[in-house]
Amino acid sequence: MNNTTTHRKASENHLEGRNAVLEAFRSGQTVDKLFLQAGLQDGMIMTIAREARKAGTVISYVPKEKLNQMSVTGHHQGAIALTASWNYASVEDILQKAAQAGEDPFLFLLDEIEDPHNLGAIIRSANLAGAHGVIISKRHSAGLTAVAVRASAGAVSHTPVARVGNLASAMEELKQKGIWFVCADMDGTRMYDLKLTGPLGIVIGNEGRGVSRLIREKCDMTAAIPMYGDIDSLNASVAAGVLAWEAVRQRHSC
Repeated sequence: MNNTTTHRKASENHLEGRNAVLEAFRSGQTVDKLFLQAGLQDGMIMTIAREARKAGTVISYVPKEKLNQMSVTGHHQGAIALTASWNYASVEDILQKAAQAGEDPFLFLLDEIEDPHNLGAIIRSANLAGAHGVIISKRHSAGLTAVAVRASAGAVSHTPVARVGNLASAMEELKQKGIWFVCADMDGTRMYDLKLTGPLGIVIGNEGRGVSRLIREKCDMTAAIPMYGDIDSLNASVAAGVLAWEAVRQRHSC
């Protein structure tokens, strides 16, 4: 067979074909990302794009060759959607969880974490650290795919995850509610020398680039994790766990 395209193994998070994608939106299914073939403007594609905008889904217009590479069936018809395996909460849901527990809000905010394994591991750490929830951005971020849900080892059942269109704006709104933010950065103050109690959001940056400049500027503190080996960086999920447990130590010390 003369076909140079290698198709990926199908998963419950991968929908392709115009009818399947459109019905996902119309049924209220959460779609993390939508890929449409650039240049197509017929009625069905325009309808899918309109439904995606109504749902707040990020749309990426890509060449047909890109869709061919992503395709499972080889018949994508110009539309592929990646759906969530778990329902997202709202930021208010997370704050309400803290209020019901009579505790200061303790949040994790993820700035473009792209690896679903890292996302799941951070959700797991957030749960074990007693955090009230995790906030992720819609763009350039892993969503609650089956891989992320599995990597969380069940934590998504107990720790709500909210997805926002603009992480910087969400931080500004949370600041108005009295929440302080600390981000992990090797050029910051030693985490042991910072006060990590009270209403707190821990910000973890992208696996390669770290916390973006805009998000760093929104943070009130920058925490450096002491390291004594021969390399100078930690995996994002490990950094999240280390910084979280320093906050836990301070928040629960006698």
